[in-house]
Amino acid sequence: MHPPSLISAPAPRPHVARAEWALLLAAAALLALAVGGPPLPGSLHQHAFADHRTLWGLPCALDVLSNLPFAVAGLWGLVLLHRVPAAGGQQAPQPPQPHLDGVSRALAALFFGGLVCTAAGSALYHLRPDDAGLLWDRLGMVLPFAGLLGLAAHSRVSARAGLAAAAVVLAGGAAAVLWWARTGHLLPWAVVQLGGMLVVLALAALPRRAGTLAPHLGVVIGLYGAAKLFEAADHAVFEATAQWLSGHSIKHVLAAAAAWPVLQALSAWAPRGTVSGVAPAAPPATPFVTTSGQNDAHTVRAAARSQGPTA
Repeated sequence: MHPPSLISAPAPRPHVARAEWALLLAAAALLALAVGGPPLPGSLHQHAFADHRTLWGLPCALDVLSNLPFAVAGLWGLVLLHRVPAAGGQQAPQPPQPHLDGVSRALAALFFGGLVCTAAGSALYHLRPDDAGLLWDRLGMVLPFAGLLGLAAHSRVSARAGLAAAAVVLAGGAAAVLWWARTGHLLPWAVVQLGGMLVVLALAALPRRAGTLAPHLGVVIGLYGAAKLFEAADHAVFEATAQWLSGHSIKHVLAAAAAWPVLQALSAWAPRGTVSGVAPAAPPATPFVTTSGQNDAHTVRAAARSQGPTA
């Protein structure tokens, strides 16, 4: 018989935090609404955009060209992400530098790569607006939605919450788009867009976790909300600007600008000021939360974080 000290105890089950349970309940409620909600047909005039002008032989030119900011933001983010040191990839002789965790890196790559896909899909759709093009436009939009919601959940709740949120949006978003293409039922896609943004808004109220890529979610929501308003006022804006700009073209620019908080958060992790092999200064101290006491009281303490800054 082995001594008691050598007997292997069963591995403890991973703890599920209250915020993770809240996310699960929110996902279940949104799924129930998408599946059991009333039919929501698409607009009969959904392809009737205000601005049909041709420029340099390009039909619907401004609606097409206004997708360029998506591509610029996406490519810029991918370049910045490449510059950020990966965990475990630093050579021993070099001074220590902050490393971005693998989950943040994967979700950021999904977000910025999705912006590039969104630019391509939306530009192709606006060249010849029809249901077939709109299918690819919306499928491209699923990718940055998944990356953003994953970053929001990871930076406010936990790594597994971030990965789970991204996976749910990828699967649910693709299913919603394909269901719309098959049946014309738009409610599941509306739930993915608007319901997902409501979840991000709720996550914005939670404190940011140190050592993660934590964009300012309030700015993201504000810009995205403004973009949806301009989208709804496409024709009104076109007439109000003496047919210089349509609401839909402005919508593209504002929606692409919503990537700026993520770019800003990522730029804080990229090495800067590196000249002749001199490493940048260490990141400033950032607060983190520890749990103490019988009532799980939280104490905020300042300490230098080797994982990097929060934004």
